[in-house]
Amino acid sequence: MASTVESNFSRLNINADLFSSAPNLQGNLSLLSSEQIELAKMLLEMGQSHLFQHWPEPGVDDDEKKSFFDQVARLNANYPGGLVSYIKNARELLADSKEGKNPFDGFTPSVPTGEVLTFGDDNFMKFEETGIQEVGDAAFVLVAGGLGERLGYNGIKVALPSETTNGTCFLQHYIESILALQEASNRLRGGENQREIPFAIMTSDDTHKRTLELLESNDYFGMKPTQVKLLKQEKVACLDDNDARLAVDPHNKYKIQTKPHGHGDVHSLLYSSGLLNSWFDAGLKWVLFFQDTNGLLFKAIPASLGVSSIRKFHVNSLAVPRKAKEAIGGIAKLTHADGRSMVINVEYNQLDPLLRATGHPDGDVNDETGYSPFPGNINQLILELGPYIEELKKTGGAIKEFVNPKYKDASKTAFKSSTRLECMMQDYPKTLPPTARVGFTVMDTWLAYAPVKNNPEDAAKLPKGNPYHSATSGEMAIYRANNLILRKAGVQIDDPVNQQFNGQEVEVWSRITWKPKWAVTYSEVKRKVTGNCSISQRSTMLINGRNISLEDLSLDGALLVSSVDDTEVKVGGSIHNKGWVLENVDYKDSSVPEEIRIRGFRINKVEQLEKNYSEPGKNKLEP
Repeated sequence: MASTVESNFSRLNINADLFSSAPNLQGNLSLLSSEQIELAKMLLEMGQSHLFQHWPEPGVDDDEKKSFFDQVARLNANYPGGLVSYIKNARELLADSKEGKNPFDGFTPSVPTGEVLTFGDDNFMKFEETGIQEVGDAAFVLVAGGLGERLGYNGIKVALPSETTNGTCFLQHYIESILALQEASNRLRGGENQREIPFAIMTSDDTHKRTLELLESNDYFGMKPTQVKLLKQEKVACLDDNDARLAVDPHNKYKIQTKPHGHGDVHSLLYSSGLLNSWFDAGLKWVLFFQDTNGLLFKAIPASLGVSSIRKFHVNSLAVPRKAKEAIGGIAKLTHADGRSMVINVEYNQLDPLLRATGHPDGDVNDETGYSPFPGNINQLILELGPYIEELKKTGGAIKEFVNPKYKDASKTAFKSSTRLECMMQDYPKTLPPTARVGFTVMDTWLAYAPVKNNPEDAAKLPKGNPYHSATSGEMAIYRANNLILRKAGVQIDDPVNQQFNGQEVEVWSRITWKPKWAVTYSEVKRKVTGNCSISQRSTMLINGRNISLEDLSLDGALLVSSVDDTEVKVGGSIHNKGWVLENVDYKDSSVPEEIRIRGFRINKVEQLEKNYSEPGKNKLEP
């Protein structure tokens, strides 16, 4: 009998000694295909025999055993270098973590080269104009793998309204912004050289189906379906201990437990999908990456893209002014003792000790501007496509990973729960050579950065002065930005009042919104505002139309004006009505829709002037 088993092992090219470490697997080899046996050999060679210790004899759960190897095949195929590389990388990173090794050991930080912009000045408008010329040669990539559970919202985050005056969700806002940029760029190009800007969305198991449903049920919010490409990110195996033993799913002994790998996977997905090469072949030059719930970002994109073009940056990180020690990563140039250097995001809890250890006894401190010289990273990147492709040819899109195990005690020998390797989109520059031109563009925070990620309870607990980053603050930031832009353009805007919603004290400005096609640059806003215009703090104004202008308008109340594209509308005169009123809502009140209660207010639409111009021509709106 033994010789028969040995001859079967020999025929299958199996090392009997290897499989002796997993007798339960050995007894089930007859169920497996040759490909599955190869995967089994790989797992045993990598010290993963524990995965099979609970397997019963053949004839019991045979389908589940085969499905186990289907999962292993997927995990192996979806990681650069396969599971062997994943486990080897994990062992190295876990050993470093146990030793408390500093990933920046030997590096000295300095302030990299970048552009600090002042909204509305001539320099800003020059960069904006260049950005509009360049955006027709760009592709946009949205990282949207997350659910809104942390927000207290059960949908996908991109389905959440960015603000509630018109209920536009984040995904609709992003698509309408890209289409408005596309149109503005095509107007400049003229003639035959018209572009359709591609839009890729990285989804996950959690969000893929719902993102597709949101797009399809809304006719892609006006974008051609052929412009949109969804790339689904797969999860990676969890790790049970410092030896990188793969974790068995606690609910199914025939599955390896998996968790998200992080948004850094977007690079390998773009590369392996062939999208980058197809964009390059179509003549595109730029790829712009952005996150799922920042309603302000597109106000900053034209000028930032202009900076990339004029400064010839291969990598441009969008940034905001950052107070020293503020809980946001800082962009720094790190130079190693051996001559290596890179421009990279350094997390705030690493930057201060790194500075102290390298000749800066005070650590991360504000300079004469009142801010840290290391600008705050907001995880929005602009990459030049050609150099990006050349770099990914070397790496396959693999991004430097990290591991963050939660240890049971100071011995660091056991984990509280399984961990996994993670990677971040903004760590792409870590692999670049020193010759790469890596820079940053700093914008005012009020213009560029208002992420929505914290639920009301967590936001209210934040120390006074820290940004809430909640649905409440995110919506109020949109109104503030629009007010400040109009104020810069010459409109007399009332100062805000402070109000409290869901335990968060926020500035409440007049509720002004416009569709992106009304204006994608500050220059456009300036052109569409003339005379003496004023808007009271209690007012609401919604503009939906390309050729609507404000001329000697005095608004105290609510005004909604929309028009078709080939209609001109001049809005002026004195408009006064009871308007729309903000009413407090308790986030614990389950009778209120969750997208409303997480903001802490609803809008009571008491009275408004509403005009819709659906016929071509020139019109004047006066009360």
